[in-house]
Amino acid sequence: MADKGKKGNKPGPAPAAGAPPPGGKKEGEQPPGEGKGEEKKGAEPPPPKPKSVQPKDEVGTRKGCRRYRWELKDSNKEFWMMGHAEVKILSVGCLVAALVMFIGTAVHPLLTLIISMELSVFIFFIIVYSFAINRYMPFILWPITDLLNDLFATGFLAGAAAFAVQTRQTMPMNYFIAVILIGVAAFFPLIDICLQRKHFRGKKVKRNVLVPPQKKADAAKAKEEAKSGAGKPKDDKKGKPAAAAKPGKK
Repeated sequence: MADKGKKGNKPGPAPAAGAPPPGGKKEGEQPPGEGKGEEKKGAEPPPPKPKSVQPKDEVGTRKGCRRYRWELKDSNKEFWMMGHAEVKILSVGCLVAALVMFIGTAVHPLLTLIISMELSVFIFFIIVYSFAINRYMPFILWPITDLLNDLFATGFLAGAAAFAVQTRQTMPMNYFIAVILIGVAAFFPLIDICLQRKHFRGKKVKRNVLVPPQKKADAAKAKEEAKSGAGKPKDDKKGKPAAAAKPGKK
């Protein structure tokens, strides 16, 4: 019985000299998963996506804050470089000075009403162009709107100056200076009208702007059919093509 127990527990073959013990790691061998972690740590992060190149003179595909920054810069550049800002600011300065000169003098309320109205309109256009609000409301033709405002401002301010002279027989010095300032303020919108002409150079009037798109497509289709039908020979009533004309007798 003792011999059978010994047979079941036979020792395995002895390991060779220099061989690693069973279950141990070989020299230079890395445990599973260890090399992958080192490769991940050493890998370079993916390069950031480059921004799309945008045109300098157009908004391109800019959106959000990028678009507003571009619109703000372009609107102020156009507003100040073309002289609209300077003309409007000079008009506002003259009207404010006229109101200051009228202080302490009996003035017809219609004069102060006209001056206050024109002041608010000029300040409105300055705010619109300075904050690029006009770029987000393309359904308003801003050059034409500004042109009409200049025409009305010239008429109202020139009429106010004439009315101020007619309503007073004697004019104190401050009243006289205020009337001159109103007349100068009426002259600046005329300069702005000349500057507005630059917006209309080289531009053609678009026709049929208010026509619905369906009617435009139908009209274009009818024109194409008319052109294609003009090149085909006319058919007679029976549906047969018209016979070629016979040569005349000699």
